[in-house]
Amino acid sequence: MVSAPRAVWKGYLKLGAVTCGVKLVGATSEAGKIHFRILNRKDRQPVKSAYIDEATGKTVDSEDQVKGYETDKGEFLLLEPDEIKALKLQTEHTLDIDGFVDKASVDPVYFDKPYYLIPADAPSNEAFAVIREALTRKKAAAMACIVLYQRTHHVLIEPEGKGMLMTTLRNHNEVVAASSAFESLRKVKVDKEMADIASMIMDKKRTKFDPTKFEDTYEDALIAMIEAKRKGKKPPKGAPRPKENVVNLMDVLKKSLAQEGKAAPKKKSA
Repeated sequence: MVSAPRAVWKGYLKLGAVTCGVKLVGATSEAGKIHFRILNRKDRQPVKSAYIDEATGKTVDSEDQVKGYETDKGEFLLLEPDEIKALKLQTEHTLDIDGFVDKASVDPVYFDKPYYLIPADAPSNEAFAVIREALTRKKAAAMACIVLYQRTHHVLIEPEGKGMLMTTLRNHNEVVAASSAFESLRKVKVDKEMADIASMIMDKKRTKFDPTKFEDTYEDALIAMIEAKRKGKKPPKGAPRPKENVVNLMDVLKKSLAQEGKAAPKKKSA
């Protein structure tokens, strides 16, 4: 478990006439991941990225860079930093709750990034606790909007431990409809006996959600390779690719069930 980073947003959580100061802390971190630097292969020195003028091929300094929107092929409308800054909403420091939903009714495909929501200071503790307790009693999640990183995000807020969890949601136009992804799938008639065996395997493997047991095998392999190269040894071999053989699914299911220490159900006579 990594330590909590500093607050990324400070403002006010508002439910009707109840208002309290809050701050957001990232609920996830990339600090434990391996990060690479890009080097010049010839002298092994780090290289840095730069914006290059497509016409002249010359580097453009930061003070000469400006955002542009392409209105036509090769035609751009310039947007100055002050113009963009003026568009910031007056509510950029307010998290105004505008409705409540059952979290189970929200399709997980809309979940984006989680943040921990905590009181900003001691005087805000009581109002924060009241809002959190109300959500807990109603077993509900609050819907709200927040201006984060200069963009408006719809969010879902729910009790989490002693605080609350705020999850930003993707907009409807950012989500691909499941029907379009699955439209080419044909309906398959499933053999009842095979479904029974698959269910028995699932029963045998039923467990509890425990994220502390999650392993990043790719990250582990990277560490092993780096350590081997540092010691002048050969990098460990990667896992072999699985063979794509045509198999009898019933035999595979029975074999899997046997490995779990259970016998396949006896086929009922007609």
